[in-house]
Amino acid sequence: MAGLDPAIHAFKHPVMREAWVYIMTNRPNGTLYVGVTTNLLRRTWEHREGAIEGFTKQYGLKRLVYYERHESIVLAIQREKNIKHWQRAWKVRLILDNNSGWVDLYESLQ
Repeated sequence: MAGLDPAIHAFKHPVMREAWVYIMTNRPNGTLYVGVTTNLLRRTWEHREGAIEGFTKQYGLKRLVYYERHESIVLAIQREKNIKHWQRAWKVRLILDNNSGWVDLYESLQ
């Protein structure tokens, strides 16, 4: 529109920030945790170091076995909620389809 500062159009609304859905475990076929974050590297590091009290620290879930990128945090949160309601077998299949060896994907983020 005429008269508007072009910088207004370049502003990226926080809701549109990319986000990640991820799954942590302690071992192949072990306990699973589904989470969402806007900083996958930092959040995975926090899980690995036990920096945050909670479920993942209690059960020693330090292995990142699955992640997927989303265009916005809103979409990522919806996907996280959907996956959390899945049967365990479906979550395991999602991991196996993308990471059949249950390899820790943390190193691939750096």
